[in-house]
Amino acid sequence: MEASETEGRTFMQAICEKYSPENFPCRRGPGMGVVVVPSGPQGSPMKDRLNMPSVLVLNGCGISHAGEQGEISAFCAHVVELDLSHNKFQNWHEISKIVSNVPNLEFLNLSSNQLRDAALDSDCAKAFSSIRRLVLNNTQVSWDTVHTFSQEMPELEELFLCLNEYTTVTLAAMPCPTLRLLHITDNNLHDWSEVRKFGSMFPALDTLIMANNNLNSIQDSGEILRRLFPNLRSINLHNAGTTISK
Repeated sequence: MEASETEGRTFMQAICEKYSPENFPCRRGPGMGVVVVPSGPQGSPMKDRLNMPSVLVLNGCGISHAGEQGEISAFCAHVVELDLSHNKFQNWHEISKIVSNVPNLEFLNLSSNQLRDAALDSDCAKAFSSIRRLVLNNTQVSWDTVHTFSQEMPELEELFLCLNEYTTVTLAAMPCPTLRLLHITDNNLHDWSEVRKFGSMFPALDTLIMANNNLNSIQDSGEILRRLFPNLRSINLHNAGTTISK
């Protein structure tokens, strides 16, 4: 069933509109995209064909639901990057229906979707297992959600958690051994003791970007920092007045 106008549009409705031949003319050359000819039943919302690139940008399209999963699978098998920022998602299950039908997806941007109260279970998070870079800026996702993702995403290397109103950090039950970059600017992490927790949560971390958190002070020596963050190459603490590299 298609989402009503008040609920928002489906993922497939947005794709049909944006990537139809009229709106997204076929371009030739390597890496520019592919033409997908639909094989769905008569009455399918698909046009005669869609000119689908491997990087889909569907930000601000009013999407709240996945739509027909078979069509997602048919049209998005080659997609590697997906921008769904500034849409109307409030449910991880709807997002997982999309992601589970995009088998080669490596980058997902969900910034500025209303996911503060969305519950995420481990089975749902497994759909995101191929993703290497995940952007959850301005979603207000809980630390429980972050930890569920980190346990079910064995390829996760980069995580963006900016503008999420965090004042504290909740420790994970198990570390995430693959994460290399954490971008967590523009939150409210004032106490260095909260930042220290990232060392045990993300032991492979080599880049920590924490600008605009107004940290009061860094209370550890260089030797302690090296022990807390054994693989860290740089930490950006812009609003604390310093950037430390080792």
